[in-house]
Amino acid sequence: MKYSVAFASQTDSWRWVRRAEELGFHAAWFYDTQLLNPDVFVCMALAAHETSTIRLGTGVLVPSNRIEPVTANAFASLNKIAPGRIDFGVGTGFTARRTMGLGAIPLAKTEEYIQRVRQLLRGETVDWEFESKSRKIRFLNPDLELINLEDEIPLWFSGFGPKAKKLVADLNAGWLNFGATGAEAALQEMQAIWADGGRDPAALKSNLFFLGAVLTGDDTRDTEKLMAEAAPLTAVMFHNLADEVGAMGGKNLPTGPLSNLVAEYLKVHDQYAPSDAKYLSNHRGHLMFVRPDEKHLSPELVRNTTMSGTIDELVETLSELKRAGYNEVTIQLVHGHETALEEWAEVFKRIQ
Repeated sequence: MKYSVAFASQTDSWRWVRRAEELGFHAAWFYDTQLLNPDVFVCMALAAHETSTIRLGTGVLVPSNRIEPVTANAFASLNKIAPGRIDFGVGTGFTARRTMGLGAIPLAKTEEYIQRVRQLLRGETVDWEFESKSRKIRFLNPDLELINLEDEIPLWFSGFGPKAKKLVADLNAGWLNFGATGAEAALQEMQAIWADGGRDPAALKSNLFFLGAVLTGDDTRDTEKLMAEAAPLTAVMFHNLADEVGAMGGKNLPTGPLSNLVAEYLKVHDQYAPSDAKYLSNHRGHLMFVRPDEKHLSPELVRNTTMSGTIDELVETLSELKRAGYNEVTIQLVHGHETALEEWAEVFKRIQ
C-alpha cells in the first residue's frame, strides 16, 4: 500500500510536499476549492518545481469551474514541469460547488467533460460544445514543446454511489474514496462493480482520503489535536446535512444518533445571513478549521468519525484497510498543522 498526503492548497504547500518527498510519501494531492484556497494549479506548479520524485494530483478538480481547454492546458503545463508525475483527480463537485450554493454536476456531463480533457491531453481534435455552439478544438502547437502531451496523466475519479462507481469502471480510472467510516464496505462495492464491468480485479487502483489525529495518551493534548487536526472532517458531515435538510435539499431531519446534534446545528444554521446564502457561513472553514459556532462537536464524536487513535491503533486500522484491498491511503492535513506529517510518516512506516 502506498502512503500519500493531501493539502488545503496554499502557495507554500511546496515546503511540506518537499518534506513529504524526503519522508518517502508516494503522492501529494491538492484541494481545488477556489473560494477557500489559492488556485490549485498555482500551488501544484510551485510544488512541481521544488520536488523531483513525488507525484502531484488534484484532489479533486471540479468540471464546472474550468472549461475543458483550460483544464487540459493546466495539466499539460504541469506535466512539462514534472514529467510523468501528475495525476488528474476529478469528481462531480462537493466543496467547491457547495461554497457557491450549488449541488453536484450530473454524471453524464462529468463523463463528457473528462473525456474531452483526456482527448485534448492525447493531442486529439475535440468536438466541443460551448456558448450554445459546437466547435472543434485542439492544442495548436504542441511541437514547440511548451507543454507536455507525451507523458501519461492517470485519471482518478471520486465516486460514492453505485452509478458513480460504475463510471469509475467505465473510465478505467483509479477510485478516490473520502472519509474514515464505512471504508471497507465502500471498497467491496467498488470491487464488485469493477469486476461486473469486466475489469481485472487486480487492476483496480483505490485511494482512501481521510482526516485524523495521531494521539499521544495525554488527554489534554489529545483533545487539542482532535479538535484541530481531525474535527474539520466531522464538521463537514454537518455542513453537508445542513445543505441537504435546508435550502439545497429540503429533506427531513435524519434519524439516528446524530439527529439531536444535527437539530442543534440547524438552529445555529438558521441564524446565518444573508438568508438566501446561508452556505457562505455554512462552508466557511470547510476541511480547514472548526468555527466558534460549531459547539455541537465534541472530542468523542470527532474520534468516532475520523481516522484518529494512538500509533498502535492507527497501524491496526490501516493494516486492515490494506488487507481489504486499498492500494493507497492519503492523510489530509489541516491548515496550520502540517507538522503532523512527521507523525503520520511514523504510522505509515510501521504498517506491514
